[in-house]
Amino acid sequence: MANLSVRFFKKIDQINQWRMKKVSNRNFIILLAFLVGIVGGLMASVLKRLTHFIAATIQDDIDWKVKYSVYLIFPLIGILLSVFFVRKFLKGKKMEHGITPIIYAISRKGSRLDPSNIYSQVVTSAITVGFGGSCGLEAPVALGGSSIGSNIARFFGLQYKEVTMLLACGAAAGISGAFNSPLAGMIFAIEILLPEFSIPVFIPLLISSALASVVSRLLYSEPLFSTFNSDWQISALLFYLLLAVLIGLYTIYFARVSSLVGKWFAKIKNPYNKVWVSGISLGIMIFVFPALYGEGYITIQQILNGQFNSIVKNSLFSDYKDMGLVVLGYTILTLFGKSFAALFTLNGGGNGGVFGPSLVMGGLLGFAFSYGVNLTGIAELNVPNFVVAGMAGALSGIMHAPLTGIFLIAEVTGGYTLMVPLMLVCSISYLINRAVLKHSIYTKVLAESGDLISYEDKDRSVLSMMRIKYVLETNFVILRPDETPKSRQTDIIHSKRNIFPVVSYEGKFMGLLYSEFLFSVLLGELEGGDTPFEKLAQKPNDTVGINENMEIVMAKMNKDDTWILPVLGDENKYMGFVSKSSVFNKYRALLIRQGHYLE
Repeated sequence: MANLSVRFFKKIDQINQWRMKKVSNRNFIILLAFLVGIVGGLMASVLKRLTHFIAATIQDDIDWKVKYSVYLIFPLIGILLSVFFVRKFLKGKKMEHGITPIIYAISRKGSRLDPSNIYSQVVTSAITVGFGGSCGLEAPVALGGSSIGSNIARFFGLQYKEVTMLLACGAAAGISGAFNSPLAGMIFAIEILLPEFSIPVFIPLLISSALASVVSRLLYSEPLFSTFNSDWQISALLFYLLLAVLIGLYTIYFARVSSLVGKWFAKIKNPYNKVWVSGISLGIMIFVFPALYGEGYITIQQILNGQFNSIVKNSLFSDYKDMGLVVLGYTILTLFGKSFAALFTLNGGGNGGVFGPSLVMGGLLGFAFSYGVNLTGIAELNVPNFVVAGMAGALSGIMHAPLTGIFLIAEVTGGYTLMVPLMLVCSISYLINRAVLKHSIYTKVLAESGDLISYEDKDRSVLSMMRIKYVLETNFVILRPDETPKSRQTDIIHSKRNIFPVVSYEGKFMGLLYSEFLFSVLLGELEGGDTPFEKLAQKPNDTVGINENMEIVMAKMNKDDTWILPVLGDENKYMGFVSKSSVFNKYRALLIRQGHYLE
């Protein structure tokens, strides 16, 4: 079996060698973009079919009232099954969800994603959402698509820039296949994953995104929303601007709540306790607000169809569905309930993303605003238009992706006639959120940990990509605490280093000594030839942890103008040294790699 594996990889290597001689990298990337697009489209289709199969199986022929009274347990079951799958079949691997792992892979892992994401994202998100989890499928399909692109590139031995390119192609294919929206898939990849791009990037992204949409349409043609064509009135411009401000403020609220809920769930160490807390809470919320069940797209479609009382119609308050103020108040409560339902689902162990909930929350806010204005009699607004604008604005603010918001909503709803309102709402919502929150909900955690590439600051960007273990120097003569300069005279004289760590037999770092001092002792200029090293050892200016952020390391070096520092592991264990020379060499290599990965 081992020999067969060796022969297989040798054959692959031979194919790669032949390919590099006969096919240029640029043309080969285009060929692989076709493959990534097809596989990404297949994955998106399988995910949608599986999710809707699960949902239809447990909901078929059940009255809405009965379902929300009896089936409250299903979201809990979905989250529980998702956690069980991860612990049973992904042993030793951390379950990732959302867009953040993709950005982290580009910033810190050489664009490498675990191949297990390709199937685990499909299974866990289908179970979570199919059983009523209040989140979306788009982030899992983007992460799964990115894994497809990343692993195909790695299989063919491609370098960082090509791996990153195909990773982005996979994400574009996933979004395109999920929404049947090829243009939005491409823009998403550029706006979120490749903030600095050149024109050649468009070609493979377009190919992957378009093919994924074709495959998705062939295998699962059901649209996300029924399209409509409704022009907008210039007299409603002021109301679109007011909606944009409200959405911008709401996206800030959602980001704050997301952080708080995440920290709260982080305090619960047992994963199954998280399941009970989130599942029971979600069941109670769904009992009161049925629209929180599942993705929530059905409610938005009903509103787009003009069924404005549908959100109350299937609830405990259905008797009041014809009272305008009840519909308005209930919608606002559902809007805020959706934020908690989505975050409880994700933090409790379910797999999904805030991509879908962003659309639903934006749509509900757009509906509440326009419906409320119409109730006052101040104006007569086109409610579906404001629902569409709300979806785009929320996506723009929460994700910091205004172009994705504009073109995704225009494609999935057919609202191209609303391009001007979409542009205004998305840009204002984004600017309001960005004025308060520098980073999006996806990048905040990475920015705080120093793991985010910043294209506004090249130095920090490159430093954030470094790991100390890759610049660690270990070729030093180690001195033991009970040894003396005379007993180690030969090793000291012949050492090519001018610094010597004093390390206990248990591996603990005790201090260091410089060659100038030791030579003076050996020549008799200073006393101490027979003194143990533990008494001669000097305390370093500072030390560095093996997992410390490289920005902090450089700050320590610059503080005391130190050229080299000892690196320590857990319990003060000596690991080696890190020097400015090794950092600068790695810095130059990474700068070249980062500067050209989008050529």
